[in-house]
Amino acid sequence: MDNPSGSAPAPDAHLPAELRTPLRDNAFAESDEAKITAISGHFEAIMRELGLDLTDDSLAGTPRRVAKMYVQEWFKGLDPKNRPEVRMFDNRYNYHQLLVERDITLFSCCEHHFVPIIGKAHVAYLPGTNVVGLSKLNRVVQYYARRPQVQERLTRQIAEELKQSLGTDDVAVLIEADHLCVMSRGVNDTSSSTLTSEYSGRFAKDEALRGEFLRQIGK
Repeated sequence: MDNPSGSAPAPDAHLPAELRTPLRDNAFAESDEAKITAISGHFEAIMRELGLDLTDDSLAGTPRRVAKMYVQEWFKGLDPKNRPEVRMFDNRYNYHQLLVERDITLFSCCEHHFVPIIGKAHVAYLPGTNVVGLSKLNRVVQYYARRPQVQERLTRQIAEELKQSLGTDDVAVLIEADHLCVMSRGVNDTSSSTLTSEYSGRFAKDEALRGEFLRQIGK
């Protein structure tokens, strides 16, 4: 929902409702430091319940380290203040062929078990009158990855953000990732990986264009 106060952008308000990461309306009422302090206390309680001795010099600072990691690193993509500004440039070179940014490092976190998702994202678009600085494609991927996620929603969030920012529906996103919730628990399968894709505009209609995209990313 939109933020009526205007004090900060509403989380994911620009995305369709089904693509928004579930967040409370007051998710950003507290400062980052207040969140770090609270999470540190909660994580200390978890460690104590596990039987760990927090007077040990190796463990004493762990609750705050974990809290800072959650707020400032792993889950910084939850906060709309960290949404990257995608600056466009005139396509004065009249480049209208496929543009691909492949093998973008992706680090996320499974929202079901809070363990890492590690992989690569590949994105492509067909330029129109504007092009985007290449690093912004990486930053869009990282923004949506840095939050508790499921890979299907992450794939579509990235595609929708790029469609809106680039002003075109001609966007493709493919993610291949390893889920530590599969590798380190449950079935303990270390050989499987998960692939998800989203094709929009001409990518959805043109099989040859999709094929070119897949060839360029080595699929």
